[in-house]
Amino acid sequence: MRKGISVAILTAGILAGVGQLPAMAAGGEVVSMRRLTEQEYRNSIGDIFGKDIVVQGVFEPGKRIGGLIEASAAILSVTPVGFDSYSKMADSIAVQATSEKARDRLISCKPGSASQPDDACAAQTFNHYGRMLFRRPLTSDELQSRVKLAANMTKASGSFYTGLRYGLASLLQSSNFLFRVEVAVPRDNGYTLDAYSRAARLSYLFWNTTPDAELLKAAQTNALDTSAGIATQVDRLMASPRLDTGMRAFFSDMLQLDNFDNVSKDSLLYPKWSVQLAAAAREETLRTAITLALHENGDMRELMTTPKTYINRNLAAIYGVPFDFDADWVPLTFTPQQGRSGIVTQISMLSMFSHPGRSSPTERGVALMDIFLCEPTPTPPANVDFSAVNNTDGPLKTVRERLMAHATNPACASCHTHSDPIGLSLEGFDTIGRPRSTENGKLIDVSATIQGKSFVGAQGLGRFLHDNPKYPACVARKLYSYAKGVDSEDVKAREFKAATKAFGDSGYRMRSLLKDMTQSDEFFHAEPPLAAAKTTKLASQ
Repeated sequence: MRKGISVAILTAGILAGVGQLPAMAAGGEVVSMRRLTEQEYRNSIGDIFGKDIVVQGVFEPGKRIGGLIEASAAILSVTPVGFDSYSKMADSIAVQATSEKARDRLISCKPGSASQPDDACAAQTFNHYGRMLFRRPLTSDELQSRVKLAANMTKASGSFYTGLRYGLASLLQSSNFLFRVEVAVPRDNGYTLDAYSRAARLSYLFWNTTPDAELLKAAQTNALDTSAGIATQVDRLMASPRLDTGMRAFFSDMLQLDNFDNVSKDSLLYPKWSVQLAAAAREETLRTAITLALHENGDMRELMTTPKTYINRNLAAIYGVPFDFDADWVPLTFTPQQGRSGIVTQISMLSMFSHPGRSSPTERGVALMDIFLCEPTPTPPANVDFSAVNNTDGPLKTVRERLMAHATNPACASCHTHSDPIGLSLEGFDTIGRPRSTENGKLIDVSATIQGKSFVGAQGLGRFLHDNPKYPACVARKLYSYAKGVDSEDVKAREFKAATKAFGDSGYRMRSLLKDMTQSDEFFHAEPPLAAAKTTKLASQ
């Protein structure tokens, strides 16, 4: 992580051409920089400038670490190509914000002359937007550099609003906006996040966007330095319908729904597969998770067994149910005879972790063990021979038979024993999630044994996961890691032990987990500042 932070500082700052580095808070030091995700960026811009501001550009992808893309935010830098894209987006947003159409709404002051510099109006504007973009007040140097830039550009162009545009653009392309800069301050012989870093961590967790005015005020007045002050803000954030947005981002990351960006199916074998179906499958899973976790405040273990879901016309065709409704989305309850069990048997989970032309028990098993039990499967050696598995035209008709033949290799057996049983229990569904009972004319065996527990089919798998204490513990671990932006495999159980106990005591309610987790001292605990930060005075221009 330390190496990643230094790379992020150098790349995002020096590439700006102004030696731009994150500013240090009074008495604090930078301990983490987390690059905004695309959705965090878009949500922040929408909340700061308005939903009508168009954000167009290419965002650099994240990298999944410990099962979460958010965990890579603290080690990712901005490449030269990426910085060019951010610069173009920054200028486009600034142009829109200072346009004649928007300036009456977004610029609260009027310059003395539209063709001359007005330092007071420029300072008022940059103070206002800088506080929201940087998620803290601007330093004097940060403010004055923008005022000076605006004045110079006004003189060069003959337009006050052109000068304002360049000042705003410099805020938008700063590392202090593109990265969530977390600052630590000493406390009780250790370090903890300062108030503004706490505000940002809470806001991006609960709403997936920049802190609002009330949260920033709570930071300014030191209300977030106390448990009572944090509880007040957490209650407010959780009472808002915007909690759906924050938790959709978490579930999308935890359930690896970004994989849909790369899913393809053989169009000759599966003509019903389409981009629209993939989008609908993703939405179905998110609606199921959000409804259970937030709207019903239900037992999160039931996500593995619930027969309830939501479908649209595209999904109905795959699930084999009639759809004669006027609404785009309607609730559906599967019957026991349909063999579905929670989100593990939704089209999303079944199609994301399958091959284009056939199912893959191994891919399904590897993914679900990692997602729901926090048990990643080791990467196979480079020289493994998969010919027995891939030979669908040979005498071994079912994938179970082919996998068993493949797993006779001792180097392969341990991994396949670990991951394949889950996938084999789901073989009653093809690569796009349609039910089936045979493969190549032979009856499919969906029995499985995992960790000494034997069961049959998807419903047996759902019950196994529901009853497995590793599943809710994994949810708690992933949520904690997501919020802090750290590798879930590096997180110690003691760090979220109290929150996990409260989670269980509440009947595994997500709202209880969220609140208790954010009330713990560990949630805002910071590691000792970087050695480099101790000797380098970080000043932003």
